[in-house]
Amino acid sequence: MTAPSTDLPSWSAYLEALPEPHILFDRSYRILAANAAYRRQYGQGQGVLGRRCHEVSHHSSVPCDQAGEVCPLAQALHSRAREKVLHLHHSRHGEEYVQIELLPLAGAEAADGAPAFFLEKMEPLPLAHHGSAGDGAPGMIGRAPAFQALLGLIARVGPSAASVLLLGESGTGKELAARAIHDASSRAARALVVVDCASLPETLFESELFGHERGAFTGAHAARAGLVEAAQGGTLFLDEVGDIPLSMQVKLLRLLESGTYRRVGQTELRRADIRLVAATHHDLQALVRAGRFRQDLYYRLSTFPIRLPALRERREDIALLAAALLQRLAPGRTLRLAPEALQLLAQQPFPGNVRELRNVLERAALLSDGSDISTATVAQALALDGAPSALPLAPAPSPGSTRRAQAQALGISERTLYRRLRGGG
Repeated sequence: MTAPSTDLPSWSAYLEALPEPHILFDRSYRILAANAAYRRQYGQGQGVLGRRCHEVSHHSSVPCDQAGEVCPLAQALHSRAREKVLHLHHSRHGEEYVQIELLPLAGAEAADGAPAFFLEKMEPLPLAHHGSAGDGAPGMIGRAPAFQALLGLIARVGPSAASVLLLGESGTGKELAARAIHDASSRAARALVVVDCASLPETLFESELFGHERGAFTGAHAARAGLVEAAQGGTLFLDEVGDIPLSMQVKLLRLLESGTYRRVGQTELRRADIRLVAATHHDLQALVRAGRFRQDLYYRLSTFPIRLPALRERREDIALLAAALLQRLAPGRTLRLAPEALQLLAQQPFPGNVRELRNVLERAALLSDGSDISTATVAQALALDGAPSALPLAPAPSPGSTRRAQAQALGISERTLYRRLRGGG
């Protein structure tokens, strides 16, 4: 962004030509100029000039750093430089995550030498929802601090060409994160090709990844393009990269370092134009120490590592996730979880993370005849897999009738349920 001048008419004309929402405001957060994209997205039928930016976008009477978010203006006053942050804004579509880019204007300093005016650009973050969109669309959902920190990293690395390594337990949404990174990049219009490394046998790994020529091996009756070729111009997502056979790791390293590969049975080099995102639930550094993963490949993959938080690290998102998942699992029904049922879910360790939560909710939906899912139904759904997590981690502070219903659903007496809750077996 380059400042055309410091007078408001010039700024107003400049902002109107920009497709993304932009505003010009002063140190008191007061909006001096706003383009049509901003007025359309955040004005909601009201004027925005003269109002404070946090009043318009946050519906808050105080600046964002006083309401639990990082304020880019406060950061820019300190750094005197461009600042980027992730915010949750009220828009015409409801609440949405927005990437904020704020630029203090040079040549318009106040008497104390600090910037007096700021230009702010807003871009929605693809595939990220705070959880109340209500459209049932798949995406990354949440508003817990750990989740927002994750989105901030995705927003940072997405537009770059850097390789990304997604780390985290199974079921934390690594493929959704990979899609968000792809959609935030300049390659979004091209393919995102997913390679499930754990499901490919070693004998077929090379031909699946790089393709093969006719007659390259028994059964190769015709030439076939590989997944690298399918991802040309787009993103190649290597899921469970820790399961790649050692014999293939050197060939993958060559692809990443030289940008070239060969089909099986071919001598001609082909050039790959791909962005790589990898994911694993393994401790790759431990695999390197054990000699099961190449150290040079590890460093090549982990240019920008991102750890996805486990569900137990963002329990406050369970209600949002549950509502969205129930919409997808039962699109023709309106299902609601009783408050005590949500409390019971929030007490679970969920080692399978969001995937396990989804399974429990699908069982609960199948076990429910009406619109309301009771605590007893959730307890029954948790008990169906026979896992220890089917019992709360601690006694739920619910009425005696709720405990009685849970015991009935589990097929045990109230006394036995109470003893198990107390850790008595």
